[in-house]
Amino acid sequence: MTQDRVLLLAPRASDTRRRLSEAAAGRGLRAVTAEGWSAPDGAQGAGRTHLYGGPLLADTVARELDVAALEPPADWLARLPLALTGRRVEAVTLAEARRLRRPAFVKPPTDKFFPARIYPDGSRLPGPDAFDDDLPVLVSDIVRFDREYRLFVLDGAVHDGSRYAVGPRLDPLPLDLDPGAAEARAFAADLLAAAEGSLPSAAVVDIGPLADGGWAAVEANPAWSSGGYACDPERVLDVVLRAAGPRAETAPADLPFTRTAHR
Repeated sequence: MTQDRVLLLAPRASDTRRRLSEAAAGRGLRAVTAEGWSAPDGAQGAGRTHLYGGPLLADTVARELDVAALEPPADWLARLPLALTGRRVEAVTLAEARRLRRPAFVKPPTDKFFPARIYPDGSRLPGPDAFDDDLPVLVSDIVRFDREYRLFVLDGAVHDGSRYAVGPRLDPLPLDLDPGAAEARAFAADLLAAAEGSLPSAAVVDIGPLADGGWAAVEANPAWSSGGYACDPERVLDVVLRAAGPRAETAPADLPFTRTAHR
């Protein structure tokens, strides 16, 4: 990596943003923080651009700077077999979810349009005055995870990982320092083998053991908008650079996973 490459960072401060900025500088990339949710002055022509930030930043700068921001399909979790999800997961529209007459965990797959949480029934979801009926959402049976782990995945394998929660409590720890690391890696290998071809080459996958027993996938997210927790920032940066970089350098197999390609 040389100075003709730029890592564009979202304006919102975070520990991951700071650590990635330092890692990028160590490789000779210029880390540039956007002043708002748009490309900074002079960004065009400043170099080949990668980005780390949320969907709003990706949507406003990806086309302008010719960045391919890769993300898992909205229905990825719902397409996994029950043995890997540990609960029923459906990909539906918000209009369909509003018709629920049972408690369920409901979330937008990628963009945080409304809070991801347990809703007593569909009547408690945002109405059509707030969001369009065809907004995609995931509806899951209610389960409890004992612990949760974040995995930065590169080319179908775990590149680095971190525990990030114990029960409802945030508790980051490097994956290999956690007592459950061997089980986590074994389940991750099975999950990623089963999911071959359904994820971009660079992504984030969260997993964890269920309170009722067994391991399950929590969700998948874009690496360019995910917190690194206790992961090695150098290895996180490896995944981020692949997950959001120059379109001309993006592998053909990854192009269907670009954020604009499946919208």
